[in-house]
Amino acid sequence: MDRITGVVQHYDWGDLNAIPALLGLPSDGQPWAELWFGTHPAGPTTTAADGQPLRTISGELPYLLKVLAAAEPLSLQTHPTAAQAETGFARENQAGIAPDAPDRIYRDVAAKPELLCALTPFEALCGFRPFHESIAWFESMGWTELATHLRAGPREYMHWALAGGPHRLPDGAPAWVQRIAGRYPGDGGVLVALLLNRIMLQPGEAIFLEAGNLHAYLLGTAVEIMASSDNVIRGGLTSKHVDVDELLAVVDLTPLPDPVVHPSEVTSGRWRYDTPDTPFRLWRWELEVPVTHVATGREVLLCTAGDAATLQRGDAVYLGPGERIDLGGPATIFRVEER
Repeated sequence: MDRITGVVQHYDWGDLNAIPALLGLPSDGQPWAELWFGTHPAGPTTTAADGQPLRTISGELPYLLKVLAAAEPLSLQTHPTAAQAETGFARENQAGIAPDAPDRIYRDVAAKPELLCALTPFEALCGFRPFHESIAWFESMGWTELATHLRAGPREYMHWALAGGPHRLPDGAPAWVQRIAGRYPGDGGVLVALLLNRIMLQPGEAIFLEAGNLHAYLLGTAVEIMASSDNVIRGGLTSKHVDVDELLAVVDLTPLPDPVVHPSEVTSGRWRYDTPDTPFRLWRWELEVPVTHVATGREVLLCTAGDAATLQRGDAVYLGPGERIDLGGPATIFRVEER
């Protein structure tokens, strides 16, 4: 067992207090957006004992665990399949785009399926509602221009919204859309947001985002587990690089009626979040009594609440195959197992 130290990412949408509070640190006035646990080169975790890269012990992990704390909306975005990532990575290399260039989209050759599990009430946009429902809503609101563009096809609507503009939010839009429009006035991503499922997660609830899923996180703190990739294709609601054509080439327009992942309680207090064809599986343990755990593969455990004796709030450890850890309670532990 090795205690590990995560890497903080200070993005402008981050919360000032949530991650520092988790780690028992004072707020420093910066937005603490994400805390990374993994071996991705953009934010490699180190061992707490001697500051060595985790990869020297674990090798390259196929997953990346994050704590995400959003005080402002994140970009409207999607992620590629492995084949799309490999093609895009080669194309950008051939074009001479530096790996850390701000206009770089494909920073590796991996897909990026991800699961987000709420630690606090969490607001998100995730996947498309059935388009006929959106058309009917637009017409009922008198939003004739939006309905006309959407009847031409969802891809055509998105191109009009994201590549044109600036756009004005129509009268009578819901308060949550008005809030985004206030942050990004004139941005066509606001009109695309109207097509998506708005989800209000409670702690312990989750959403799963496969390749092509269009989404934006709006507000809250969560644990996020994903394949070890940093490939993000943005279409709007951001000051970062946007590529509308690439987004439209990658986005999956299949409606997603129910984005919420419902975990299974395998044994008392141990909840498993099943995700298809991912190199990870996430567990949430609500521990009340002492337990002993033996790792089945390369695992990361993170304590987000309480005191588990060996792990306290904000602590994280790496376990190699066959290593054991003794835990107490009450505490909340997120465990990532390799698949």
